[in-house]
Amino acid sequence: MHKFFFTFLLLAIGGNAAAQADVEKGRYLAAAGDCVACHTATNGRPFIGGRPFHTPFGTLYSTNITPDKKTGIGNYTLEDFTAAMRRGEGAHGNLYPAMPYTSYYLIPDEDIASLYTYFMQLPAVEYSAPGNDLFFPANLRFGLKFWNWIFFDKASLSQPEGKSPEWQRGNYLVNGLGHCGECHTPRNFAFAVKSDEKLAGNILEGWDAVDIRSASLHRQGWDKEQLRLLFTTGASERGTAFGEMFSVVKHSLSHLSESDIDAIITYLLDDSAESSENVAGNVGNPQVAAEQHTQGRADFVAYCAGCHGREGRGVTLSFAPPMDRSAAVRGDSPYNTIAVILRGLPAQRMDRTNARAGMPSFHLELDDTRVAGLVNFMRTAWGGAEEPVTPQEVEKIRRQLREEDYLGAAE
Repeated sequence: MHKFFFTFLLLAIGGNAAAQADVEKGRYLAAAGDCVACHTATNGRPFIGGRPFHTPFGTLYSTNITPDKKTGIGNYTLEDFTAAMRRGEGAHGNLYPAMPYTSYYLIPDEDIASLYTYFMQLPAVEYSAPGNDLFFPANLRFGLKFWNWIFFDKASLSQPEGKSPEWQRGNYLVNGLGHCGECHTPRNFAFAVKSDEKLAGNILEGWDAVDIRSASLHRQGWDKEQLRLLFTTGASERGTAFGEMFSVVKHSLSHLSESDIDAIITYLLDDSAESSENVAGNVGNPQVAAEQHTQGRADFVAYCAGCHGREGRGVTLSFAPPMDRSAAVRGDSPYNTIAVILRGLPAQRMDRTNARAGMPSFHLELDDTRVAGLVNFMRTAWGGAEEPVTPQEVEKIRRQLREEDYLGAAE
């Protein structure tokens, strides 16, 4: 009898330990998949949904994924959960591809099961997100069956020979679980990602989700250490995370293991690509920039130098990053440099010891010609840009930001 009880106790302890390990694995995978960022409204409770997503077809709201049986996923079986994750099939019809099932279909069975175990042990919260506000015919869910038939590419994850296990792990994290391409890949007229331009960049919520292909990252001067700082702290000498990327760093990347961060970086920079030192070099010429863009230099001194330094060297990463090493200034596209000047940036807090000051908007102070001159000064001084930014380009971005209500105060 005692022997039987002791055996039963060992089995129970072992079962509980295995179950807890599965929960912790699911918790880690949910962080790697950045689930909380999309399914949490501003100042809302985690995972209960209600965050708006503005699309060309109207506004979508994320759903409640706590195990509440009335408003969440409490009635989902593992098979139901798998169908939602892999095929975009929800309890009430097809899911809109704002839910990245077009990347999540690459998640293997064992990871899907761990995610299900984790979500099903969360506190159940009764909450219904606002109804979607979509234009016809996008408001008809049955049309998504045709969308999936035409645009849902279920190709298996490419695993080229000759790549290291670390590169292959990064390949999965970037293209599958981490679904980086959902933001960083251009979309077509039907809002489907262009698979032939994977990770080539995309305008999203008034920001440029930049080109993160290896050649572009090297050209902007990113290396392993700078990317590691960005992914773990949100700031590096090459630039700081803002907009949706700040949320990704705060809720996802900063919670990953060192080995997984290294795997992502290895994949993005690519083992076989030319090093950043060889590609980036010393770019720009501040003296030439000051001579060519006199008003731009004057505006930099007047509006930017107080925080970023007269020579663009910044103060501290937590206050104002350097401009003379900025990837945004070095990038092919001036979009984010223009958008930051027009929109400003909010103060950001990663945790109790890691916070950054905000930046004011200058869209009322600077007209299109002066914004173009300011950007041209910076890109000539520190970016080596060949093509100047025109006032017409600034006007186009300003109009887009105004129409999408990202500029705040009316002009």
